[in-house]
Amino acid sequence: MDISIIIVNYNSAELAVNCISSIKQFTHGVSYEVVVVDNNSEDNSEQIIKATHSDIIWVQIGYNAGFSRGNNAGLNVAKGNYLLLLNADTLLFENSISIAFNRLRENKDISVIAGLQVNPDLSPMPYFRNRNEFRKFLFVVPNYFIRYLDKIFPEPHFDDPNQAELPCGAFMMMSRETIDKVGTMDEDFFMYAEDFEWANRLMKVGKLCYFDDIRFIHLEKPSAFRRTNITPINKFGTQMQVSNLLWIRKEYGILPYLVLIFHYVTLVLFFYVWKITVNIFNLRNPFFQLKNQKIFALKVLVFLKFFWKTLFKIKGFYKIAEADNIDLRYN
Repeated sequence: MDISIIIVNYNSAELAVNCISSIKQFTHGVSYEVVVVDNNSEDNSEQIIKATHSDIIWVQIGYNAGFSRGNNAGLNVAKGNYLLLLNADTLLFENSISIAFNRLRENKDISVIAGLQVNPDLSPMPYFRNRNEFRKFLFVVPNYFIRYLDKIFPEPHFDDPNQAELPCGAFMMMSRETIDKVGTMDEDFFMYAEDFEWANRLMKVGKLCYFDDIRFIHLEKPSAFRRTNITPINKFGTQMQVSNLLWIRKEYGILPYLVLIFHYVTLVLFFYVWKITVNIFNLRNPFFQLKNQKIFALKVLVFLKFFWKTLFKIKGFYKIAEADNIDLRYN
């Protein structure tokens, strides 16, 4: 078996059916199996998906295990010499899987090939490819200060123009030999940043690359954990940022983690004082339109719930409680 394609499903039956159909339509020249790992869906996913694709391998976890644990469950049953992690909310429109497979076999210095994600109209979809580029995004600062962050977090330079540091977790292919060397995904992560943490280990055994001829459509299925009401103040999803902070602590250590926590805590006070001052200056009620400030403060309180656990890297499941999903509460 050349490739095991692992798809983690959670209430995405129709998307998964279409994803697998696109695999069968556009993937040629390789042998493959499709492993669908279900995070205890409540939409009759097994019956719906198997009705169209009876040849899949079905793995039921029994609870919403998230991305890392879901993919690891698929890796445990996969038989392929190469492994592709593919999101359920994706579509193929060309022979990207076969191209990635052959390129990995031909280039032993590459540990991971990630797909370039595009919109349904095939226009490019932006994605962070490098660590410092994303680390700058974690700070909430006026545009004027971006120039200083650029100096603190310079962009990396590679001899290979296809090389990057961060993979697109929606399409990642690597060999079984590579996974044997670095281990599987870190199961502390529920959703988001797990591919960043994994990439740090994967890059130690080879290059992480993107290629212009390996593309896929990413539909970005709506999720209860996606960020909503995006503003310059509230640009993070709650679960997303809990995971990002865990990644920063694991990869960069205590000081960078504490700097970010201090940054967010001080911003809570600053944003309230700034808005109240503006209201008073404009002869309005001092507490007029403080919704964004409240959302940001509530999110920071959720981050602080994980503070000690993250600080000491205590093993566990870093998933926010339903009541702490600020994005869902203010959707």
